Amino acid sequence: MVNVMSGLVNLVSESLCFGGKVGFYSHLSSCCGCEMRFGVFVPPQAQEKRVPVLYFLSGLTSTEENFLMKSGVQKYAAEYGLMIVAPDTSPRNTGTPGEDDDWNLGTGAGFYVDATAEPWNKHYQMYSYVVKELPGVIAENFPAQTEKQGIFGHSMGGHGALICALRNPNQYKSVSAFAPIASPIASEWGQKIFGSYLGVNQEAWREYDASELVLSHRYPGTILIDQGTKDDYLAQLLPQKFEEACKKAGQSLTLRMQKGYNHSYYFVATFIEDHIRHHAGILGS
Repeated sequence: MVNVMSGLVNLVSESLCFGGKVGFYSHLSSCCGCEMRFGVFVPPQAQEKRVPVLYFLSGLTSTEENFLMKSGVQKYAAEYGLMIVAPDTSPRNTGTPGEDDDWNLGTGAGFYVDATAEPWNKHYQMYSYVVKELPGVIAENFPAQTEKQGIFGHSMGGHGALICALRNPNQYKSVSAFAPIASPIASEWGQKIFGSYLGVNQEAWREYDASELVLSHRYPGTILIDQGTKDDYLAQLLPQKFEEACKKAGQSLTLRMQKGYNHSYYFVATFIEDHIRHHAGILGS
């Protein structure tokens, strides 16, 4: 039932997996003004009916391939009948000055914001790409139940999942995160990125900080977060700040501090079934 339309979405590669298909695709993005890539796992249930869609946002330096290759998500998505969509983490090869100078700014580091400061504002529009453009592409080309969408992510992508869900609760019926950058304004990473992409007006930063957003954009469901206690980046992730903000806002949150786990995809793969079950319980099949 995958309908890849000529001229809109180009098939890069496709493989059978757990009775479904993993495909990687490219298309010309109007939001980002360049070619963008994404991966999709279509479960076997989609041969008979449209299925719920779960978006996964990856972390710094990742591409559209990392999660689908390393997490083992297909086994559980096939069991629960969920389509998984994994976009790339940024525009690439745009000619933007400095896009390849740092590992945490530019290429591979879109941070799921709409940049307003030059030179980034021409192409780095990842928030609009994820929330608006990509769902439209999926709806046109894949057997998706568009009224049943969820979102989750890892690290920078966990940050992206939280802000997308908090700002668009009617669009995303379920949300979870692995080791998200939960309070970017309070972290060196976030201050660097927001200052570069959004400029010096720190009021604009609040729209992309989950710990700030939750105080005024309470999510109607429960947010699930897993965080490893041996994560080398805890000083940048700050899950406790988000937990404090959720308590203040009356936001339902399940924060699980997983003893001994680090920031890697081994951590993600260990708890991926729990997250798929969380989303499936809300989205159905």
